Amino acid sequence: MIARLNILLAIVLVLSCVWLIRTSHESRHLFVELDKAQTQSHELQLEFERLQVDKRAQATPLRVEKLARDKLRMFSNSPTFTHYVNASAGSASAAASGGRP
Repeated sequence: MIARLNILLAIVLVLSCVWLIRTSHESRHLFVELDKAQTQSHELQLEFERLQVDKRAQATPLRVEKLARDKLRMFSNSPTFTHYVNASAGSASAAASGGRP
């Protein structure tokens, strides 16, 4: 009877050791994954901040104006380039087309 109890206790001891080793390994594995995720989160945060700085640098008024002049061939508004439209000329053309634009 005591021999059976000793065998049963030995089996329980071995199973608890296996369970302890398995949970310890799983804990280490999860800790490594957590560390990797935190590192990736930090890198993504740095990249986001860098992109925000780049975005602010790209949207400066001088740069936008330069791109508008160079690529879109736009120019600054000045009285020499201003074209005025008469209200009567606009209404006359609208009346000629039957009131449709």
